[in-house]
Amino acid sequence: MIKRILSCGLLTCLISTAVFAQKKPDFVPFINQKHAWVDSVFNTLSPKEKIGQLFLVRAHTNLGVKYIDSVAKVIEKEQLGGLVVFQGGPVRHADMFNKYQRVSKVPLMVTFDGEWGLGMRMPDSTISYPYQMTLGAIQNNSLIYDMGRQIAKDFLRIGMHFNFAPVVDINNNPKNPVINFRSFGDDKNNVTRKAKAYMDGMVAGGILASLKHFPGHGDTDVDSHYDLPQLKFDKKRLEELEMFPFRELIKAGAPSVMVAHMNIPALDATPNIPSSISKKVVTDLLRNELGFKGLTVTDAMDMKGVKKHFPNGEADVMAIVAGHDLLEVSENSARAIDLIEKAIKSGRINQADLDARVKKVLAAKLWLGLDKYQKVNTNNLISDLNSASSKTLVQRLADAAVTVVKSDRAIKRFDSKSKTAIVSVGIEKAQDFETGIAAQLSDYTQIFVKGTEKEEQLDSLLKLARDHKQVILAIHDNRSRPRSELELSEDVKIFVDKLAGRRTVSVLFTNPYALNSVDVMRSGSVILTYQNDSFMQKAAIKVFTKQLKASGKLPVTISKNLKFGDGF
Repeated sequence: MIKRILSCGLLTCLISTAVFAQKKPDFVPFINQKHAWVDSVFNTLSPKEKIGQLFLVRAHTNLGVKYIDSVAKVIEKEQLGGLVVFQGGPVRHADMFNKYQRVSKVPLMVTFDGEWGLGMRMPDSTISYPYQMTLGAIQNNSLIYDMGRQIAKDFLRIGMHFNFAPVVDINNNPKNPVINFRSFGDDKNNVTRKAKAYMDGMVAGGILASLKHFPGHGDTDVDSHYDLPQLKFDKKRLEELEMFPFRELIKAGAPSVMVAHMNIPALDATPNIPSSISKKVVTDLLRNELGFKGLTVTDAMDMKGVKKHFPNGEADVMAIVAGHDLLEVSENSARAIDLIEKAIKSGRINQADLDARVKKVLAAKLWLGLDKYQKVNTNNLISDLNSASSKTLVQRLADAAVTVVKSDRAIKRFDSKSKTAIVSVGIEKAQDFETGIAAQLSDYTQIFVKGTEKEEQLDSLLKLARDHKQVILAIHDNRSRPRSELELSEDVKIFVDKLAGRRTVSVLFTNPYALNSVDVMRSGSVILTYQNDSFMQKAAIKVFTKQLKASGKLPVTISKNLKFGDGF
């Protein structure tokens, strides 16, 4: 076991304890100040270990014991700064964190992509909050702040400290393959307000938040996991739109900014250079022009968007040259550390500049309380991460997001005693919506349409449905990541079009852009829930049963007749 570095001057420790017991200081000024604990830790590190503090290594518990042990060896040998946590289970994760912290002489900073909470990577055993697109419909931003506080509580309970959220990309490309439903929407002011509420909640709860993906990934048609997207807009457009939330939230004290892998000639004309490793983007623009003094972090360095044109560790060196404080998921951290050490000796990287970044990272750990690190207690961990209050909050968010995008008249006249056809498209058996709404009806027929049926079969189902006084048309999207286009056959789309009419209330459990995939706007009323999760299905039932007056508003413009802010 490696001896942990937790010591500091007695006076400093007493002052620090008193401050943290009350209210944490503002993060950005704090990490740019001198601290005795930071200096004492820094002075014990070898040149390689100092560089290692800038690296975050990939960590899983769903890949077996050998994988977990192999990462432990990397941490022990290289003394890296922290983890980026991926799939697995809560107890296994907590045990892994305890194992890794034992072999690290400087406490590890544990980071996670939790845009919708722990459920983003651990959906089977932890709570998932609504997607950011769903949250974009909410009119009461204090609910989103409360969500940020609860997510922070969950993070700290499991032993994590840093959430790579919120996404502040403005999704003004409906066909965006990588952002889309992960964005709060296409209005820059709404995105900024929602992101601020989420960010402030997490920071007030004691963890770090990171704005992403600078300078704005919302209008791309390429996924940077697989290739290098290019933004061809001029700087004026980028400043007025893509960078607007970043600029405003930096003013509001954003702790961290993640920089995306995108080629943006207007910002750096170097051929094929990703923004993530461009000094013109990271230092000249983000730090100098926008005045950002918090932590900068790269998007994952093993993504093809960055390594395609700068392989074999060169991208890691360039990320440091560009001005980053943290590098996420290097392909080979040992190689990268060696290359960076050589770049320091050759003069390509300034030693004093790198040392300042190491001290910022250590100061971030101090702000997080890692100078007094305690191992994770796994007793009652699962129940603590699935509290009744958290589940109630999820439902409150869902209830506040559900949106009526066409007249609520058909909803108002909906009669639970009338003969009703429930036509569910995209599923083969009842989900929570079907079960819940059926329990409210006296006389109903349930019809399922998988989405691949042919015209002849659909004609008979259409005739059956029309033999009812009122129709509920429920369109489900069972994909884990709802996209802009529904995967329905043309015959089924025609069926939907024919079924939508004055007697029909249509409810869509899918991406809002999917309203362009099917024609349901002739329905008496249309309800949009943004995603197919149980909490959204329960919210839709409340609208039908008049327990809830829908208050959500469209977070995006879908067509000339369905614009941002619409909702009844």
